[in-house]
Amino acid sequence: MLRATLGNLLNRGLPRSPRARQLLAELEGRTLDIDVRDLVKLRVSSNGLTLEIEQTRGDTPASATITGGPLSLLALSGDSGQAVIQRGDVRISGDTDVAQSYRELAQLLRPDLEEELSLVIGDVPAHQLARLARLGGRFGQRAAQTTLQNLAEYLGHERGDLVSRNEGDEFLRGVDAVREAADRLEARLDVLTRRYGAS
Repeated sequence: MLRATLGNLLNRGLPRSPRARQLLAELEGRTLDIDVRDLVKLRVSSNGLTLEIEQTRGDTPASATITGGPLSLLALSGDSGQAVIQRGDVRISGDTDVAQSYRELAQLLRPDLEEELSLVIGDVPAHQLARLARLGGRFGQRAAQTTLQNLAEYLGHERGDLVSRNEGDEFLRGVDAVREAADRLEARLDVLTRRYGAS
């Protein structure tokens, strides 16, 4: 049921995107396994016209495999996908071009949740719920930032476990100055050694 719903959501965006239809045709016959750690393994394939999503049976190897946690895999289809890969939160094996094409396809076909919700409950309630979700997300972000700032101030000023940014920057500038002075001294000693060592 979930696979069919997800497939329908993604395929519904195909008429709006010529690039998605082109990618779908290029990916015909190539498959991508998505291994959501400890939850589910799905196989995504293209028949040239639509995406098909099914449970991985393991009988034939996929063209590419993406493995990661659920949140990392969701982030992969967003704007920060490259950072997720570089951090190692998601592992890609097999044909990386196929994996990249499916990633681009997922970005192009990403459903507009407010629009999808409006099909079920109507435009006005869907808009209000989406607005409420955005407000909740912003509140959560601000609360997390405030908590981190308070924790940093407590650890830095009250407990003395952390140094302030200014103190840290000053220390690093001092280290750089000592390193530069040592390099200059070494260069001067080399010149003196060559000059007086040769005579």
